[in-house]
Amino acid sequence: MHKLQIELRALAKPEKIPIYKNFFKTGEGEYGEGDDFICVTVPDSRKVARANIDISYEDLAYIIKSRIHEDRLCALIILVYKFEQAKTQQEKQQAVDFYIKYHLYGNNWDLVDVITPKILGPWLLHRDKSILYEYAHSSNLWERRIAIMTTFHFIRQGEFKDTIRISEILLNDEHDLIQKAVGWMLREIGKKDQKELIDFLNKHYKNMPRTMLRYSIERLPEQLKRSYLAKY
Repeated sequence: MHKLQIELRALAKPEKIPIYKNFFKTGEGEYGEGDDFICVTVPDSRKVARANIDISYEDLAYIIKSRIHEDRLCALIILVYKFEQAKTQQEKQQAVDFYIKYHLYGNNWDLVDVITPKILGPWLLHRDKSILYEYAHSSNLWERRIAIMTTFHFIRQGEFKDTIRISEILLNDEHDLIQKAVGWMLREIGKKDQKELIDFLNKHYKNMPRTMLRYSIERLPEQLKRSYLAKY
């Protein structure tokens, strides 16, 4: 066991395991089926990650394959720190390449949302984004979520076109984790540019799952929200 894993286990709260398993939907047939937890808080995981940022990529690959959720989360947080502190484009690409190679070990919503806007987002902002469209068309739930959540960084930079295009690809996705993520990103667009969101809604709201619609209109004026829901 790597010393990082020992440090995490020293912070574990095993009495909370049933709560975590329920929260992350680990039951049979649920999206987190089979995931195991030791119950370390995210702030504590970040502390361990900061203390182990110099870990080798070889050791990081070992930890990211762990059956323990918090091991994988900590490995991914370290990857973000490595990317953010990289001094050269080559070092940044090393972190990106590692993430792309092992991205399917980030197999729960937190393991996607904490990571992708901070690694793939900055890396792809001014680069070819075809990998996101590949993921958007994937049968894998987590790849589809990576596709839309990566665009959070683009939105923060005032770039909406890829969020819009990927939202259209995922418009009829049946999984609530995708519906919520798409609605969330559309809402973020609306916070930056309400007209951009309204143009999207006017074109697509009748075909959007209700969960997606509700998330997307959450920050709109109350009368406008009621209008979309009434016409739905």
